[in-house]
Amino acid sequence: MTQGKLTVVNKSNEGTPLPPPPPSYDEATAGGSPSYSGTYPEGEMFIEYCWDDLNIRRTFIRKVYAILALQLSVTLAIVSIFIFCEPIKDYIQANPGWYWAAYAVFAVTYITLSCCAGPRRRFPWNLILLAIFTLSLSYMTGMLSSYYNTKSVMICLGITVLVCLSVTVFSFQTKIDVTSCHGVLFVMCSSFFICGLVLAFILPFGHVPWMQAVFAGMGAVLFSMFLAFDTQLLIGKKRYNISPEEYVFATLNIYLDIVYIFSFFLQIFGNQRE
Repeated sequence: MTQGKLTVVNKSNEGTPLPPPPPSYDEATAGGSPSYSGTYPEGEMFIEYCWDDLNIRRTFIRKVYAILALQLSVTLAIVSIFIFCEPIKDYIQANPGWYWAAYAVFAVTYITLSCCAGPRRRFPWNLILLAIFTLSLSYMTGMLSSYYNTKSVMICLGITVLVCLSVTVFSFQTKIDVTSCHGVLFVMCSSFFICGLVLAFILPFGHVPWMQAVFAGMGAVLFSMFLAFDTQLLIGKKRYNISPEEYVFATLNIYLDIVYIFSFFLQIFGNQRE
């Protein structure tokens, strides 16, 4: 009885294919890195993917800040020439038409880089447009600075550096997600725009220094918040982030925030020339 049953079991196992023998060490390592051959578990492949994405994000951040440093260096050089060189200062103040020409170039390049994804992503046109944008905004900032005392311009420059560094460090270290507060920024930006329109109609009829100072203070606070918002978009660890392909757009936003902060501080703390 027992032998018969064992015979039946043995016959039933003869039709079942046996599992293949385990590969040798040479066969297992012949396919290259396990992370690309598919022999790693799914969790380890995900870790490898996250590490690659982190490296891409770090390269993206370094590229943005390298371009931003070059932009700020050009702006600082132009502002220094306009406030220290008397002949150039007298010329630009006597010819305000160049300011409006620079403003037109600034508006066209800003709209092109902000609204048109093709030119913004196509090399080298994106860098050429960004360079033209930087030169035009630097000229406008330099002409604005030429109407203020040199000492007050340097003080405002130092305040801007401290504020921007503080906001940048805060944006990198904090757990607060500023990118989720885009609704608050929209409301503040709308209020700021309305106040600007009201001041545009009031100031020609009478100089109200305290209203202009309040408006400049609102602008400095608003664009400091925009700087934190754009910095966290760049980091990519929050609710919203920006694609690494948009390094020109990211640089454009942060550079514009810093220049606007300096301009508003200049209106608050700057002393105009006699």
